[in-house]
Amino acid sequence: MAPIYVDDTTGSDATGNGTQNEPYQSLGFAIFKHGPDTQLLFRKDATAPFEEPTQSAVKKAKKAAEGLEKKKKKQEELSARDSKEKAEEKERREKLLEESKKIVLTEDESLPKAIKAKISGLAGLRTKRVRVFGWVHRLRDQKGIIFIVLRDGTGYLQTILSGRAAQTYDALTLNLESSVELVGTLQEVPEGKTAPGGHELVVDYWRVLGAAPGADDAFTNRVNEKSDPSIQADLRHLVMRGETASSVLRLRSYLLAAFREALTSENLIEVTPPCLVQTQVEGGATLFKLDYYGQPAFLTQSSQLYLETCLPALGDVFCVQESFRAENSHTRRHLSEYTHLEGELAFITFNDLMAHIEEIICKTVDILLANPVSAALIKQLNPKFEAPARPFMRLSYVDAIKWLNEHGIKRPAEDKDGNPIKDDKDQIVMVDHEVGDDIAEAAERQMTDIIGTPIFLHGFPAELKAFYMKKVPAEGEVKEGEKRFVFTESCDLLMPNVGEIVGGSMRIADMDELIAAYKREGIDPEPYYWFTDQRKYGTCEHGGYGLGVERFLAWLADRYTVRECCLYPRWPGRATP
Repeated sequence: MAPIYVDDTTGSDATGNGTQNEPYQSLGFAIFKHGPDTQLLFRKDATAPFEEPTQSAVKKAKKAAEGLEKKKKKQEELSARDSKEKAEEKERREKLLEESKKIVLTEDESLPKAIKAKISGLAGLRTKRVRVFGWVHRLRDQKGIIFIVLRDGTGYLQTILSGRAAQTYDALTLNLESSVELVGTLQEVPEGKTAPGGHELVVDYWRVLGAAPGADDAFTNRVNEKSDPSIQADLRHLVMRGETASSVLRLRSYLLAAFREALTSENLIEVTPPCLVQTQVEGGATLFKLDYYGQPAFLTQSSQLYLETCLPALGDVFCVQESFRAENSHTRRHLSEYTHLEGELAFITFNDLMAHIEEIICKTVDILLANPVSAALIKQLNPKFEAPARPFMRLSYVDAIKWLNEHGIKRPAEDKDGNPIKDDKDQIVMVDHEVGDDIAEAAERQMTDIIGTPIFLHGFPAELKAFYMKKVPAEGEVKEGEKRFVFTESCDLLMPNVGEIVGGSMRIADMDELIAAYKREGIDPEPYYWFTDQRKYGTCEHGGYGLGVERFLAWLADRYTVRECCLYPRWPGRATP
């Protein structure tokens, strides 16, 4: 028989097999595994040769082996007992389930007729018998009494099943996310107890409408907070059933209603522009192109051009419309499809425009905070939220460049092709900002977070902005080295923790200037004839803006990414479900 090797230093009782290459660590374990008469070779030092252990060491090891043997037998006894108990529990459960099939609930017609109601409308029905429908949000069985927290989309309701109602087959096999009908008496919760709405339903009749699976396919096995983000995106239809996700979407609904209330109170009329277009607004590189009955067409980047055409007919207008940007951007504030709130106003100045944007933002927040339901949602999602103080800070682009440099916030150096320059250690070289730079998102957000208040960043160089933006008068030009910069009457509204949420500008009102802008940008003016006509048939000074609803909601609800702020987010590579 081959000897068994034991190495006190490098051996392992967990992974060793007793060979010279994979020795055990302890003599006791070696004897336990191979018996007291096994030939043993032992060493304490990995550099020393293997030798027979001393008699005293063997004696001590045999006692250790006896202890391991007792422990093994005890474990076997516990396992056998556990298996027996599980078998008995399984048998008891199966018997209970068989017996439960004999219990059939019927609604007691002698009781008062139940009033069908949504959970949000139950407050005035206490002491009454009510009928509610919804999904099992939480489930707990406590000594034969089943507690269900029901969710119907309008709120949550604690319900209690006891007696025969808790003994049916459906009660014993109920799983989370099953849809049910519950009937019973609505009672105020006892003093010292809490429940959603301050009341609970004592059920006398109920039934399952749509059973949800358990075991491996149970809801909690498919979706949980620790799931990989890509899995959560694939299962967005289930994720949104969670309290946080549904609260964000519910707040979004109140936000859109508040925006509309604020805008209409300022005498803007809502219009509905098309999403299928044949013109660009923000540059051809970010257009989604498609075939439209044999003609090239695009998904709209912005409804601005259409809003401008409404001014002579309807006056100041706004829309809440989807916009699409084919940017291969994976930042936490970019989406390929987003909800774009856009407004356009006639006969205004640039200062009027910024004042209007500030008014709409503040009025919308005030409306939300004045509504107990939306205020509670904001408090739940963003406990530290405070309405922004007025007036908003106004910071020119040139002053922002100075501010960034004074605070040591740098940008990556780039070569003539726009590629980052690296040093001899392969690190990106960082340099000061210069007038003419397109301030990067990271620097912009860092500045906004340090200042800590809403900022109107205004007066961007014309070469950084869209063709339709009005330029400031010539005296507003700045010479920087050999370059002369012309600026635009444009602004971005920056919010802490999010960055830009609104972009706006005055528009070119002069037809000749607009034609020159088409030419400068290499745009064929023919498809824009209807837009150019606005300057031909009674032009006026006008301006407008676009607000990203998801970004605004991310600021309001303190969400890390705009992907949490829409129903089914779309970003590069993601168009499902």
